[in-house]
Amino acid sequence: MDIFSLTIESTLDGYRAKKFTAVDVIKACLENVKKYNTAYNVLLTVRDEDELLEEAKNVDYSKPLAGIPVVHKDLFSTENLRTTGGAKIIDTYVPPYDATVVRKIKKAGAIIIGKANEDAWGHGSSGENSDFGPTQNAYNKNHAAGGSSSGSGAAVALGMCLFATGTDTGGSI
Repeated sequence: MDIFSLTIESTLDGYRAKKFTAVDVIKACLENVKKYNTAYNVLLTVRDEDELLEEAKNVDYSKPLAGIPVVHKDLFSTENLRTTGGAKIIDTYVPPYDATVVRKIKKAGAIIIGKANEDAWGHGSSGENSDFGPTQNAYNKNHAAGGSSSGSGAAVALGMCLFATGTDTGGSI
């Protein structure tokens, strides 16, 4: 499956036409996570593969984002999924609740692949100031990956998900 050619709309159309399933799409994203994550330092947390595939098997295709893989910037609280804000001082924090945007995206049926690297606390404009190391630019490692949401942008560019959340605190987007 060529995950790079898919959009949210074309993926939902593919599900309806039974060209592929959410399991196929999640597997393609996970292949790219395995292929690129270490080299590009994109995701700080990746959900368990078996858990993701089980969720994909049970997708309710009537939902507006049914089975669409998403990555969240690591400053958004995600229930039972580590949230660091790009800062090692809270690298073991696991929130007891979801941020509003996470809750709404989950309710719409999207599947969370993991959490994206970011400049610590969202303060930065290049993706080079995470306590976990810089995110590498998906197209040219000699260039900065972008603003504090660099991991989110790189995750989409590297086919780890079809969309990602990010923030624009000081013009970084």
